[in-house]
Amino acid sequence: MRLHLDSSKCEAHGLCYSRAPQLFDSDDDGNAVLIDAEPSEKDRNFAELCVQTCPEGAITLTEE
Repeated sequence: MRLHLDSSKCEAHGLCYSRAPQLFDSDDDGNAVLIDAEPSEKDRNFAELCVQTCPEGAITLTEE
């Protein structure tokens, strides 16, 4: 599985890094920063939650 973040869509809501700090962090402006593009299976639920709850649709998950 591979996470993708389209930074141009991020509006700094902070949902991803507040729910999955092991996968996302924030920059100085509060925009999301992807820190683990290839999360382990144990983080699958967190990755899927981030995809489902990002209001801008900036996060996607693919199976690779």
